[in-house]
Amino acid sequence: MSHEASALAAFGYELGILKRVRRTGWWHAGVRDPESVAEHTMRVAQLAALIAAEEGADPAHAAFLALWHDTQETRTGDLPHTAGDYLDKPDARRITADQTAKLPERSRDVVRAAVDEYETRQSPEALCASDADKLEMLLQAIEYRDLGVRRVEGWIDSAQKNLKTSTARNIAQAAVTTSPLAWRNR
Repeated sequence: MSHEASALAAFGYELGILKRVRRTGWWHAGVRDPESVAEHTMRVAQLAALIAAEEGADPAHAAFLALWHDTQETRTGDLPHTAGDYLDKPDARRITADQTAKLPERSRDVVRAAVDEYETRQSPEALCASDADKLEMLLQAIEYRDLGVRRVEGWIDSAQKNLKTSTARNIAQAAVTTSPLAWRNR
């Protein structure tokens, strides 16, 4: 067994932690069993692809950036915005560098480049992925509200005011007046 294969397997196990890390801000709203970071990330990647398609950007690339946007939370956990008053924001690039230090060069470089591009938010795909992150939070807040969780308006308002692309802004505007079960309408 090669050292490279072992490093990739170990990183795969680390990424699996994201299935168990819960999005902690939802506990503040009273959600007993909030979504995991992995569950959040899946819909972020899907939304990033859709937003990118509508914005004329590369859907696959936007989805790829979204896949890596929260992987650092295997090391930090999901820090709610309220932690910002007490802690410095973790440096996603530094954490990713540590996470990928033992990976083969090609894998290491592709992950680091994706995180750097997402964090820089200069490319159309990075803007789409970032908007998808906020839009996913908005959709989740509306879904929780529909299930009876109160006090989610702050998440909805925050997401709406920070969206950059017209597609994401339009989706958010539609989402606040559309039932989470609208997809069932035939």
